[in-house]
Amino acid sequence: MKRMILTAALALVAGVSSLIAQTAPSKAPAAKSKDELAALQTLVNARSNPDATIKAAEDLMTKFADTEFKDMALFSEAGAYEQKRDVDKAQTYAERTLEVNPKYFQATLMLAELLAQNTRENDLDKEEKLGRADKYANETIQLVKEAVKPNSQITDQQWEDAKKDLTAESHNALGLAAMVRKKYDVAFTEFKTAVDGAAHVEPAYQVREASALNSGGKYDDAIAICDKIMADQSVHPQIRQVAQAIRATAIKSGGKNTTPPAALAAPATPAAPAAPAAPAPPPPAEKKQ
Repeated sequence: MKRMILTAALALVAGVSSLIAQTAPSKAPAAKSKDELAALQTLVNARSNPDATIKAAEDLMTKFADTEFKDMALFSEAGAYEQKRDVDKAQTYAERTLEVNPKYFQATLMLAELLAQNTRENDLDKEEKLGRADKYANETIQLVKEAVKPNSQITDQQWEDAKKDLTAESHNALGLAAMVRKKYDVAFTEFKTAVDGAAHVEPAYQVREASALNSGGKYDDAIAICDKIMADQSVHPQIRQVAQAIRATAIKSGGKNTTPPAALAAPATPAAPAAPAAPAPPPPAEKKQ
């Protein structure tokens, strides 16, 4: 699933041109001037460029020290640093976001995932980091449950779907932490919860579910999930490759290979249509039509 954290943050300023005249509840953030509004628009427009996002966020907070969008600016920086693969700075800015707004669930989710994904089995502080990952993931689940729709332009159904996907992503983080601990039954339960609870199908969760089963010695169950993933022709090739590798490992370890190879084949590239046969030449006295 494409990470939706940054998208969710920016959804707060969707229709940014209306913020200066906002009439939402008093606690809703609002721009105080046209210049601040322009700075917000610059930040939104920069979201596909990490360096531009960092600069726009810093400019906003420097020029408008009292901005009500400081949490969004800090989190935008966290997302930008994550794009740049600077895990330490991404974590720092996500933590700074929570200092400004402890209920910013996008930041708690980012921290849960960063900690779960970047903790290794032999790290001396493994349990401390994984404990924090669990804490942030569980906080996210609770905060999302209590959250109100951030923008009137989002339909009720879109908001409910977003909450389901955010909650699923939190369970995915809990599963990743359990995998590092080698608690495979716990990991499987969390990944399955993510698979079952997401509003949008996420094959990556299914692959991790299969990996947890395989690591826990439940080879036949792992193969069954991999077969399901590989039979879906819409699954991204990289996901299919991971599923294929897990399946091969499970079979090598004693799992049963009962699915015909043809059912697992990658979708074939459509062949180019054959060129039409050249028409027979007309009689000499006849013009071509």
